[in-house]
Parts: sequence; structure tokens; C-alpha cells
Amino acid sequence: MRVEVKAKNNFELLQKLDEDLHDGVTEVYVNLRPTKEIVVHILERAPNVRRISCPPSLYPKVSKKVIIALSQLGVELVPEGYPRGRPKKYDEKTVRKVQELLRRGTPAKEISRSLGIPLRTVYYLVGKKPPQQV
Repeated sequence: MRVEVKAKNNFELLQKLDEDLHDGVTEVYVNLRPTKEIVVHILERAPNVRRISCPPSLYPKVSKKVIIALSQLGVELVPEGYPRGRPKKYDEKTVRKVQELLRRGTPAKEISRSLGIPLRTVYYLVGKKPPQQV
């Protein structure tokens, strides 16, 4: 069972951990940096936890000793983020299609009409470099 615990400060987080955690919990998400005190609290309240996650911006600030100690106990600490910012209007497939049509010599106005994309956006997408293939 997964539990998300969100709080404004460490004291409030510890109180919410007391309320929400029990033996059946295997995954915990906390919105604050998992300090030694928070991790110990989680492990005491939910001994079966196998995964603790936190925001990607806070993960680099977590003590290496905490990460190593958790891994020795078989618990993984991972950054887990929700997508931020405005979602993309045109996916990579559309961008590649616009760039391919331009490479073939199709005029921008024709691409705009055929794909239903504003002409200004076609010109913008022309300037974008295609994503690197791995």
C-alpha cells in the first residue's frame, strides 16, 4: 500500500506519519527532505516499507549516510516528481513530422495547412533540434 504524506514543516510531517502509517504500508512519499529523524519515524511506524520517495529537488540534499543505511535495510530512496510547467501542445512525433516535411522541401504554408498547425508554430518547430537518439 502506498501513502502520500504532505506537510508544511517537519513537526507536522512527523505527526501525520504517526496517523497515516501502519504495518501494511510498503511505499511512502514525503514532500519534505527525508532527514534521519523522519526516516527512523517511517521505519518504526511502517516496518514493511520498501520504498521512500521525495521531490527531485530535495533528493540531492538527503544525507548520503541516510541513503546508504536505507539501502542496507533493503529500502530504496528515490526522487519522484510530478511534471511541472505547461504541458507541450505538440508531441515529438508531430515535431519530427514537420522537420521531415521541411527536409523534403514542402513549403511551410503547406505544412501548416495539412497538419492544422499555425504557420508561426511551424517556423518555431523548424528551429527546434530533434531529440538525440540513444
